[in-house]
This record gives sequence, structure tokens and C-alpha cells, in this order.
Amino acid sequence: MPNLSDETPHILLVDDDERIRALLCRYLREQDLRVSTAKDAQSARQMLEGLHFDLLILDVMMPGESGTDLARDLKRQLDVPIIMLTARSEAEDRIEGLEIGVDDYVPKPFEPRELILRIQNVLKRRQQKVTQKEIHMGAFTFHIERGELQKENTTIKLTERERDLMRQFASHAGTPIPRHELASTQSHGNERAVDVQINRLRRKIETDPANPVYLQTVRGKGYILHTD
Repeated sequence: MPNLSDETPHILLVDDDERIRALLCRYLREQDLRVSTAKDAQSARQMLEGLHFDLLILDVMMPGESGTDLARDLKRQLDVPIIMLTARSEAEDRIEGLEIGVDDYVPKPFEPRELILRIQNVLKRRQQKVTQKEIHMGAFTFHIERGELQKENTTIKLTERERDLMRQFASHAGTPIPRHELASTQSHGNERAVDVQINRLRRKIETDPANPVYLQTVRGKGYILHTD
């Protein structure tokens, strides 16, 4: 497998069929994608607690919690694209998935190349969404490229590390980012230092830092930035 950078999309493939998991995992990696796999919803949840993924591929029919139920629950918590794999062809099943926010459906059997094209299309739409120039949090505006935070045309001073954190949050707005990922981008960074920086940021963007509205802690997952 080629050496992949941290910018390479990371995909979580969830399917109870070991053969399908192995085949798709190998094929996707051959297309220069980072891939992790899980055999069921419970395993997927455990992986999501510690890692950030750019896209999820979920099989609809799995023992225990179905892919549809997992997608419904995840869409309440995470802003992450989801593609469903399904042997079902009934329109009502596709409609149910679209209603809960699933980004695409791929009916089985399918050609792996078709799945790749659908993945590329979903990631392209997501990239277009996140290439915005600024984000808004109440009276605050963060200009991503300039790394500038403003409140009603008044510039709020940020340290270089605070700018880096804000850019990370802006590129994954609405999605929890694990503390270890936030720490990994800081020289000599550690999770305790991240907590200190988060507290400082809250004092700059929150009306009540003790009860944050925008920069919140997600128990067991890390931190999440909510934007308007």
C-alpha cells in the first residue's frame, strides 16, 4: 500500500460480511484511500470514539443494530457523509435513508468502480461545503484563511496555536475531533495542553465560558465546534 498523508480521506467501512469487507478494503486502498473496517454497529461506534473519518460506508442489513438505525443515530451527533450498501431495492427503503440524511445508496451487487465514483462525488460535495472562507458563531466571525477572529468588526487577538485550533474546528464544524488529533498538530503537544487552549478559546468566543454554546466538550470523543 502506498504511503498516504494525513490529508488522504479516511473511510470507515462497516459490513458484517467478512469477505466483502476484505475485498472492498483492498480495492479502496488500491485507490489510495485510507480504510478502516468494522464488523457491526458496536465495533463502528468504538472506532468513532477515537478516530475522525471523512466518510462512512454502512451495510443496511447487519445483525443487531442495522445500518439504517446506526446512520440515523450518527446523523444526530456527527456531520459526516454516509453511503449505504443495500441489497434492498424498494423505494421506501431509499427514501427512509435520505430522510435521515444519508448521502447516497449503492445497491448490491455493484461494481467496485461505481462505489469509487460515488465516494468521489460525495467527498467532492463535502469539500465544496468546507471550503468556505469564514464561519459564524453568534456575534463572532472567524476568517479561515486569514486566521482572524472578529466580533462586530473588532478583531480579537489569537495566539498562533489558537488560530490552528480554530482552523481545525472550522474544517470539521459540527463533527467531534478527538483530543489526541488536536494535540498531534501541535509541536510538543499533549492532550492536557489542548484542554488549556480550549479553555482560553472559550473565554474569547463564549458569552459564558463555563456553559459553552459553540465550543463544546463531547464526552468520550473530544471537542466539537457548532457554527451558525
